[in-house]
Amino acid sequence: QVQLVESGGGSVQSGGSLSLSCAASEFNLGLYAMKWVLRAPGPSLEWVASVGNSGDNTHYADNVKGRFTISRDNAKSMLYLQMEDLKPEDTARYFCAIAQERVPKSQGTQVTVSA
Repeated sequence: QVQLVESGGGSVQSGGSLSLSCAASEFNLGLYAMKWVLRAPGPSLEWVASVGNSGDNTHYADNVKGRFTISRDNAKSMLYLQMEDLKPEDTARYFCAIAQERVPKSQGTQVTVSA
């Protein structure tokens, strides 16, 4: 059973940085493209970024492009999201997921950005 555990969230001021991590277990991370998504207050999920299974081929939502960097270390079964120049509108719960999955099954990590 796929297990993904996010960490690294927290509370920062506008302009600050956070580094999110996602530990994968019970499956071979290197076989899958992965993504980060967020859920702001409300039910909708919003795609943030994706990365190909080998770490290349990254894609970003327009509102995070140039500020966020997705990366992975397949040998360590880890996925990352480096977040720079955070804005209050980035406040949300962030989830990692296999790219093809519609709804993340993990707990996520909360990011709160104050003005």
